[in-house]
Amino acid sequence: MEQRAIGVIIVAGGCGSRMGSSLPKQFAFVGGEPILVRTINSFATALPTAKIVVVLPATQIDFWHNLSARFRVARHTTVEGGKERFHSVLNGITAMSDAVDLIAVHDGVRPFASKELILRAVECATANGSAIPVVVPVDSLRVMGDNGSSKPIDRSTLRAVQTPQIFDAATLRAAYDTAYNPSFTDDASVVEYMGERVTLCDGERNNIKITTPEDMVAAEAIAQSLKAKNRE
Repeated sequence: MEQRAIGVIIVAGGCGSRMGSSLPKQFAFVGGEPILVRTINSFATALPTAKIVVVLPATQIDFWHNLSARFRVARHTTVEGGKERFHSVLNGITAMSDAVDLIAVHDGVRPFASKELILRAVECATANGSAIPVVVPVDSLRVMGDNGSSKPIDRSTLRAVQTPQIFDAATLRAAYDTAYNPSFTDDASVVEYMGERVTLCDGERNNIKITTPEDMVAAEAIAQSLKAKNRE
């Protein structure tokens, strides 16, 4: 399949509130490294020629430059985020080279996206114009009604959405050329808002989004497991 130029936007706008910490979660350490270092390096390993743009709150950029200087982290540029995730992604798109054919958008606190997952999503986006990684929920699910009532819902019809979400660059730029809408939950929802269909691809259970202290425990276990696997 034809190799297409790709840009990667890593959105890292957390403030640490749900983590119960004054340190933003993207800077927390997992397996001896800041989460954001792992996230950037995962993409640099899978896509060595990709341009990587990291979007951070303005108040965190200097801190990140000082922190990242202590680690081996792939080349990237930093840009200032916005009020909502939508605006942060838009700033990342604006900073992205016009030469890229595909743009991937990824959560800064998903440090375990594997090379296989990233390349699978790129292949899907190359063939279909978009790629949205998903996994089947493992828990039983219920939908809430009025007055505290609820009823079960068939989980086989549902998918949990992950990142990286990858799109044809022109499509993503056009989708973000609109006003912010509170219904925008991710990049796929922005693209669908303009009438485009999106294509799902297989995600991975290890590709967790770290937002709570419990997630940190799981992340440390994944990091140690990967470390042991790399020794084999």
